Amino acid sequence: MSEEPEKVDEPIPTSNIVDMMFSGANAGGTLDTESLIKETQKRVWSSLKKGYEYDYSVDESDKFLRAHVAQKMPMIVMFVDLAGSTDMALLLPPEKLGIIISSFSQEMRFVIRYHGGYVLKYVGDAVIGYFVAEENPLVVSDNAINCAKNMIDVIERGINPILSQYEYPELSVKIGMDFGENVVVRYGSDQIRSHIDILGPSVSIAAKITALAAPNQILIGEDVYKKIHPSLKELFEKVEWHDNQWSYHNRETGKIYGVYAMHL
Repeated sequence: MSEEPEKVDEPIPTSNIVDMMFSGANAGGTLDTESLIKETQKRVWSSLKKGYEYDYSVDESDKFLRAHVAQKMPMIVMFVDLAGSTDMALLLPPEKLGIIISSFSQEMRFVIRYHGGYVLKYVGDAVIGYFVAEENPLVVSDNAINCAKNMIDVIERGINPILSQYEYPELSVKIGMDFGENVVVRYGSDQIRSHIDILGPSVSIAAKITALAAPNQILIGEDVYKKIHPSLKELFEKVEWHDNQWSYHNRETGKIYGVYAMHL
């Protein structure tokens, strides 16, 4: 078993790499997926080998939401759920399991920020993100789809090769997302410390379709599908449900709300 990947350097600090990637995206620069994967490998290796600690901050999201309390905002909400974590918990020592799950969560955070989104929170082995779509929902929808694609790419080409070197189980994810208006809710009167969250149908739908996804599958609601570029639509096909797997109805049409699966 190889002890470490070839020519691994010290990882760039998490805050720096996120700033570099996010500023590049906003400035119209090219999103360099290969660099993202390379940095992922460095951080994951360093985490397993040297106890490298990630930055778990959701300060960017917190600051944004606190500036918009009680407002309704169009968003794409994304759930990213680590598949097979229960079996992994039975195979690995607790400290290694913790390192792997934390590495997974933070690498998904980097990809979300890389594509202009925010991380709302971490829930167990899942990451919940959102993409604000006030100005250009079509572009934001494309960004969210590309984010999901890159997440799987980062896991398969960035994280899993490092885990394999240490004979750890490889990771896979289930990703679901939906578009809609969500209200920003603050639970309490303290403008700084009170818990803050988002509520809306798209949150519930994204969670439900994620639970129905297969490992390394991306599912999107029809309100996302309608907004993405035709070249991305070609990557999806409508899911045909069986045995009452899915019963959510579109509020406007009364018909079963469509869910689309990406074929990678």
